[in-house]
Amino acid sequence: METWFVHKDSIVRKIWGRADTCLFIFAGAAAEFALNKAVDWLYFTGRLPADPLGRLFSTVAYARQIIFSEEAEALHAIDQITAIHRNVEKKRDAKIPDYAYRDVLFLLIAYSISAFELLDRKLSEKEKIEVFDVFYRVGARMQLEGLPFNYTEWEDMREEHLGQNLVRSGFTDDLYRQYKKHLGAIRYVILKQVQLQLVPAGIKKMLPIGKSAWLTPFLWLYKLLRRVKFEALLRNILLPPAYKIRVQQMNVVN
Repeated sequence: METWFVHKDSIVRKIWGRADTCLFIFAGAAAEFALNKAVDWLYFTGRLPADPLGRLFSTVAYARQIIFSEEAEALHAIDQITAIHRNVEKKRDAKIPDYAYRDVLFLLIAYSISAFELLDRKLSEKEKIEVFDVFYRVGARMQLEGLPFNYTEWEDMREEHLGQNLVRSGFTDDLYRQYKKHLGAIRYVILKQVQLQLVPAGIKKMLPIGKSAWLTPFLWLYKLLRRVKFEALLRNILLPPAYKIRVQQMNVVN
Protein backbone atom coordinates (compact mmCIF):
# COMPACT_ATOMS: atom_id res chain seq x y z
CA MET A 1 0.00 0.00 0.00
CA GLU A 2 1.34 3.42 -1.00
CA THR A 3 2.08 5.88 1.79
CA TRP A 4 2.68 9.44 0.68
CA PHE A 5 4.57 12.09 2.62
CA VAL A 6 1.91 14.57 1.48
CA HIS A 7 -1.49 13.06 0.75
CA LYS A 8 -2.69 13.37 -2.84
CA ASP A 9 -5.56 15.80 -2.19
CA SER A 10 -3.47 18.11 -0.01
CA ILE A 11 -3.53 21.86 -0.61
CA VAL A 12 0.28 21.69 -0.46
CA ARG A 13 0.32 19.63 -3.65
CA LYS A 14 -1.96 22.16 -5.31
CA ILE A 15 0.35 25.02 -4.27
CA TRP A 16 3.57 23.31 -5.36
CA GLY A 17 2.02 21.73 -8.44
CA ARG A 18 1.78 25.02 -10.33
CA ALA A 19 4.91 26.40 -11.96
CA ASP A 20 4.01 30.04 -11.50
CA THR A 21 3.23 29.58 -7.81
CA CYS A 22 6.62 27.91 -7.31
CA LEU A 23 8.32 30.82 -9.07
CA PHE A 24 6.51 33.32 -6.84
CA ILE A 25 7.47 31.33 -3.73
CA PHE A 26 11.10 31.61 -4.67
CA ALA A 27 10.81 35.27 -5.62
CA GLY A 28 9.85 35.88 -2.00
CA ALA A 29 12.47 33.46 -0.73
CA ALA A 30 15.16 35.18 -2.81
CA ALA A 31 14.42 38.41 -0.96
CA GLU A 32 14.75 36.87 2.51
CA PHE A 33 17.80 34.81 1.59
CA ALA A 34 19.55 38.05 0.74
CA LEU A 35 18.85 39.52 4.19
CA ASN A 36 19.53 36.54 6.42
CA LYS A 37 22.34 37.08 8.91
CA ALA A 38 23.68 33.64 7.96
CA VAL A 39 23.69 34.31 4.20
CA ASP A 40 27.48 33.97 4.24
CA TRP A 41 26.87 30.20 4.40
CA LEU A 42 25.18 30.43 1.01
CA TYR A 43 28.33 32.09 -0.32
CA PHE A 44 30.75 29.59 1.17
CA THR A 45 30.68 27.16 -1.77
CA GLY A 46 30.38 29.98 -4.31
CA ARG A 47 27.48 28.25 -6.07
CA LEU A 48 24.76 30.71 -5.12
CA PRO A 49 26.35 33.92 -6.49
CA ALA A 50 27.72 32.01 -9.49
CA ASP A 51 24.35 30.60 -10.54
CA PRO A 52 21.38 31.90 -8.48
CA LEU A 53 18.82 30.56 -10.97
CA GLY A 54 20.40 27.12 -10.97
CA ARG A 55 20.35 27.08 -7.18
CA LEU A 56 16.70 28.10 -7.25
CA PHE A 57 15.76 25.21 -9.51
CA SER A 58 17.77 22.69 -7.50
CA THR A 59 15.98 23.84 -4.33
CA VAL A 60 12.64 23.59 -6.13
CA ALA A 61 13.55 20.08 -7.22
CA TYR A 62 14.26 18.94 -3.66
CA ALA A 63 11.08 20.53 -2.30
CA ARG A 64 8.94 18.99 -5.02
CA GLN A 65 10.60 15.60 -4.61
CA ILE A 66 9.55 15.66 -0.96
CA ILE A 67 6.01 16.88 -1.64
CA PHE A 68 5.20 14.55 -4.53
CA SER A 69 6.94 11.36 -3.39
CA GLU A 70 6.01 8.33 -1.37
CA GLU A 71 7.06 8.69 2.24
CA ALA A 72 10.22 6.56 2.06
CA GLU A 73 11.52 8.47 -0.96
CA ALA A 74 10.61 11.82 0.60
CA LEU A 75 12.44 10.95 3.82
CA HIS A 76 15.47 9.92 1.78
CA ALA A 77 15.42 13.32 0.01
CA ILE A 78 15.27 15.12 3.37
CA ASP A 79 18.19 13.04 4.62
CA GLN A 80 20.15 14.02 1.50
CA ILE A 81 19.53 17.70 2.25
CA THR A 82 20.73 17.17 5.81
CA ALA A 83 23.85 15.37 4.59
CA ILE A 84 24.67 18.15 2.12
CA HIS A 85 24.52 20.75 4.87
CA ARG A 86 26.57 18.60 7.23
CA ASN A 87 29.23 18.27 4.53
CA VAL A 88 29.39 22.05 4.08
CA GLU A 89 29.72 22.44 7.86
CA LYS A 90 32.57 19.95 7.88
CA LYS A 91 34.41 21.77 5.09
CA ARG A 92 34.06 25.10 6.87
CA ASP A 93 34.72 23.57 10.29
CA ALA A 94 31.74 25.42 11.76
CA LYS A 95 28.06 24.81 12.38
CA ILE A 96 25.24 26.50 10.52
CA PRO A 97 23.19 28.37 13.17
CA ASP A 98 19.95 26.67 14.17
CA TYR A 99 18.02 29.86 13.45
CA ALA A 100 19.26 29.80 9.84
CA TYR A 101 17.69 26.38 9.29
CA ARG A 102 14.46 27.52 10.93
CA ASP A 103 14.39 30.72 8.90
CA VAL A 104 14.51 28.80 5.63
CA LEU A 105 11.77 26.46 6.81
CA PHE A 106 9.69 29.41 7.99
CA LEU A 107 9.96 31.32 4.73
CA LEU A 108 8.90 28.23 2.75
CA ILE A 109 5.76 28.09 4.88
CA ALA A 110 5.16 31.83 4.60
CA TYR A 111 5.63 32.13 0.85
CA SER A 112 3.76 28.92 0.06
CA ILE A 113 0.79 30.67 1.66
CA SER A 114 1.30 34.20 0.35
CA ALA A 115 2.20 33.18 -3.23
CA PHE A 116 -0.90 30.98 -3.52
CA GLU A 117 -3.11 33.68 -2.04
CA LEU A 118 -1.69 36.29 -4.41
CA LEU A 119 -2.26 34.17 -7.52
CA ASP A 120 -5.31 32.13 -6.55
CA ARG A 121 -7.43 32.64 -3.42
CA LYS A 122 -7.32 33.04 0.32
CA LEU A 123 -6.47 29.87 2.23
CA SER A 124 -8.58 28.68 5.12
CA GLU A 125 -7.04 28.34 8.57
CA LYS A 126 -7.19 24.56 8.13
CA GLU A 127 -5.26 24.78 4.86
CA LYS A 128 -2.61 27.02 6.41
CA ILE A 129 -2.19 24.53 9.22
CA GLU A 130 -1.73 21.81 6.60
CA VAL A 131 1.06 23.82 4.94
CA PHE A 132 2.73 24.27 8.32
CA ASP A 133 2.42 20.56 9.14
CA VAL A 134 4.19 19.43 5.97
CA PHE A 135 7.22 21.65 6.53
CA TYR A 136 7.22 20.97 10.26
CA ARG A 137 7.67 17.28 9.44
CA VAL A 138 10.54 18.18 7.11
CA GLY A 139 12.22 20.10 9.94
CA ALA A 140 11.58 17.34 12.44
CA ARG A 141 13.18 14.80 10.11
CA MET A 142 16.21 17.09 9.83
CA GLN A 143 16.32 17.07 13.65
CA LEU A 144 16.11 20.85 13.83
CA GLU A 145 15.87 22.27 17.32
CA GLY A 146 13.43 24.89 18.58
CA LEU A 147 10.66 24.25 16.05
CA PRO A 148 7.16 25.58 16.81
CA PHE A 149 4.65 22.84 17.58
CA ASN A 150 1.64 24.39 15.83
CA TYR A 151 0.66 27.04 13.30
CA THR A 152 -0.17 29.68 15.90
CA GLU A 153 3.21 29.26 17.57
CA TRP A 154 4.84 29.44 14.13
CA GLU A 155 3.16 32.80 13.44
CA ASP A 156 4.65 34.24 16.64
CA MET A 157 8.11 32.78 15.96
CA ARG A 158 8.00 33.98 12.36
CA GLU A 159 7.48 37.58 13.51
CA GLU A 160 10.29 37.19 16.04
CA HIS A 161 12.65 35.82 13.39
CA LEU A 162 11.81 38.64 10.96
CA GLY A 163 12.72 41.13 13.64
CA GLN A 164 15.93 39.50 14.82
CA ASN A 165 17.55 37.52 12.00
CA LEU A 166 17.44 39.82 8.98
CA VAL A 167 19.90 42.56 8.11
CA ARG A 168 21.00 44.30 4.92
CA SER A 169 24.66 43.61 4.27
CA GLY A 170 27.22 43.57 1.48
CA PHE A 171 25.97 40.06 0.69
CA THR A 172 22.48 41.49 0.12
CA ASP A 173 23.65 44.00 -2.45
CA ASP A 174 25.94 41.51 -4.18
CA LEU A 175 23.18 38.92 -4.42
CA TYR A 176 20.85 41.44 -6.04
CA ARG A 177 23.59 42.31 -8.51
CA GLN A 178 23.78 38.61 -9.36
CA TYR A 179 19.99 38.43 -9.77
CA LYS A 180 20.17 41.30 -12.27
CA LYS A 181 23.14 39.78 -14.10
CA HIS A 182 21.51 36.38 -14.55
CA LEU A 183 17.93 37.54 -15.17
CA GLY A 184 18.58 40.55 -17.37
CA ALA A 185 17.25 44.06 -16.75
CA ILE A 186 13.57 43.50 -17.62
CA ARG A 187 13.16 40.23 -15.71
CA TYR A 188 15.04 41.76 -12.77
CA VAL A 189 12.51 44.61 -12.60
CA ILE A 190 9.67 42.06 -12.65
CA LEU A 191 11.34 40.07 -9.85
CA LYS A 192 11.46 43.16 -7.66
CA GLN A 193 7.83 43.97 -8.42
CA VAL A 194 6.76 40.45 -7.43
CA GLN A 195 8.76 40.78 -4.23
CA LEU A 196 6.97 44.05 -3.42
CA GLN A 197 3.70 42.12 -3.66
CA LEU A 198 4.85 39.26 -1.44
CA VAL A 199 7.29 40.28 1.27
CA PRO A 200 6.29 41.77 4.63
CA ALA A 201 6.43 45.56 4.98
CA GLY A 202 9.49 45.51 7.23
CA ILE A 203 11.48 43.51 4.68
CA LYS A 204 10.59 45.85 1.82
CA LYS A 205 12.32 48.72 3.61
CA MET A 206 15.55 46.71 3.90
CA LEU A 207 15.78 45.61 0.28
CA PRO A 208 16.98 47.38 -2.89
CA ILE A 209 13.62 46.84 -4.61
CA GLY A 210 12.09 50.32 -4.54
CA LYS A 211 8.68 51.33 -3.24
CA SER A 212 6.47 51.79 -6.29
CA ALA A 213 4.38 48.65 -6.87
CA TRP A 214 2.85 48.99 -10.34
CA LEU A 215 2.47 45.26 -11.04
CA THR A 216 -1.04 44.84 -9.56
CA PRO A 217 -3.05 45.49 -12.79
CA PHE A 218 -0.82 43.06 -14.67
CA LEU A 219 -1.41 40.42 -11.98
CA TRP A 220 -5.13 40.70 -12.57
CA LEU A 221 -4.52 40.15 -16.28
CA TYR A 222 -2.27 37.18 -15.52
CA LYS A 223 -4.90 35.61 -13.25
CA LEU A 224 -7.46 36.03 -16.03
CA LEU A 225 -5.12 34.27 -18.44
CA ARG A 226 -4.71 31.55 -15.83
CA ARG A 227 -8.45 30.87 -15.85
CA VAL A 228 -8.48 30.32 -19.60
CA LYS A 229 -5.21 28.30 -19.53
CA PHE A 230 -3.17 30.85 -21.48
CA GLU A 231 -0.83 31.96 -18.71
CA ALA A 232 1.99 29.74 -20.00
CA LEU A 233 2.28 31.94 -23.10
CA LEU A 234 3.08 35.03 -21.03
CA ARG A 235 5.22 33.09 -18.55
CA ASN A 236 7.36 31.64 -21.33
CA ILE A 237 7.96 35.10 -22.78
CA LEU A 238 9.27 36.29 -19.42
CA LEU A 239 11.46 33.29 -18.59
CA PRO A 240 15.10 32.89 -19.61
CA PRO A 241 15.06 30.44 -22.56
CA ALA A 242 17.38 27.96 -20.80
CA TYR A 243 14.82 27.38 -18.05
CA LYS A 244 11.53 27.18 -19.97
CA ILE A 245 11.42 23.38 -20.11
CA ARG A 246 12.34 23.01 -16.44
CA VAL A 247 9.56 25.42 -15.47
CA GLN A 248 7.02 23.63 -17.67
CA GLN A 249 7.88 20.38 -15.88
CA MET A 250 6.74 21.92 -12.59
CA ASN A 251 3.12 21.85 -13.70
CA VAL A 252 1.52 18.72 -12.30
CA VAL A 253 -1.97 20.03 -11.42
CA ASN A 254 -4.62 21.89 -13.38
